[in-house]
Amino acid sequence: MRILCTNDDGIHAPGLKVIEEIAKQLSDDVWIVAPELDQSGVSHSLSLNDPLRLREIDERRFAVRGTPTDCVIMGSRHLVGDKQPDLVLSGVNKGRNVAEDVVYSGTIAGALEGTILGLPSFALSQEFSMETRNKPTWDTALTFGPDIIRNVMKLGVPRDTVINVNFPACTPDEVKGVIVTRQGKRNLGFLKIDSRRDGRGNPYYWIGFEKLAVIDVPAEGTDLAALRDNFVSVTPLRLDRTDVAFSEQLKGVLK
Repeated sequence: MRILCTNDDGIHAPGLKVIEEIAKQLSDDVWIVAPELDQSGVSHSLSLNDPLRLREIDERRFAVRGTPTDCVIMGSRHLVGDKQPDLVLSGVNKGRNVAEDVVYSGTIAGALEGTILGLPSFALSQEFSMETRNKPTWDTALTFGPDIIRNVMKLGVPRDTVINVNFPACTPDEVKGVIVTRQGKRNLGFLKIDSRRDGRGNPYYWIGFEKLAVIDVPAEGTDLAALRDNFVSVTPLRLDRTDVAFSEQLKGVLK
């Protein structure tokens, strides 16, 4: 089995080493094609107006001056030769990718691009807490990741579905199990604009975050609730975002 690995944290990210270790438990034919620089939050960006710079770091290991989407296309359509990958793994992201994160995440986008290309694809993310922010519990992803991928692959991944896996911010022995979840929803009132001035007095801005006065209680059965309770969350996400129910209502007013 040929596996193509990418991420959005960049070619030197610790989580990329973890995804490579996971992949090597599944196959000895592993290719790494990851962004040269951190591409967190770039979503499904595709480089159309800038050239892609490719740097070979080692055998079957490449850095691309581009996005995770660029990397998956570069890997599958240029680098691996005539034999296409059998599997795309994106991650392991430093930080969870749940709820609305799936819209922003470059990690999710790398897996989505694999799905678009007709390849079974997984996005893997390791949640961290305030205590583990500087040292995420990568062993949790490494412990549970291979078997999750094996079991899902035995069942078979639907053509237009990507598998989003999130590991809780705890040690492997503290994990309560693996559960299938749906995408959750957060109160995005925590987003803010942080205004500052540079050395010349000119304004600049950061998108920032702040604590909410009231902490949201995640709905049961969601990815958010699973991580809160120390479960590994596995969420199948579809490419088709059509709101079927509302489409039927629209037919009554748009003729």
